[in-house]
Amino acid sequence: DAGERVLMMRRHRFIVDRWVWELPGGYVDDGEDPAGAAAREVEEETGWRPRHVEFVLSCQPLIGNADYPQDLYLGTGAELTGVPEADEAAEVRWVPLDEAKAMIFSGEIAGAMTVIGVQHALLRRSASR
Repeated sequence: DAGERVLMMRRHRFIVDRWVWELPGGYVDDGEDPAGAAAREVEEETGWRPRHVEFVLSCQPLIGNADYPQDLYLGTGAELTGVPEADEAAEVRWVPLDEAKAMIFSGEIAGAMTVIGVQHALLRRSASR
């Protein structure tokens, strides 16, 4: 999508008891390639399958409370393959980057990895101009 939109999902997070927008994410199964897991999770949660997935970074979003490293991948060239699994998201949509940036400041995006992912997309867009 030429780096102008990000694929996001709206879901309820019970820990904070809020509806928020997030990037797709999930776990790597035993023996699974991490990039392949990223593509699989996107497809399961959104119905879109990225044609290309590349590693961006690994970070510790809860370093003061837990040892819980998380990896961020960039998927490009998404192809619609079906519908998301029923329990994954209330809504899935392509969000323009400028709107996603505003959603961070309004609190509609709250998760650390989604904030980092949107900021990464904004930096990539800025560098390509």
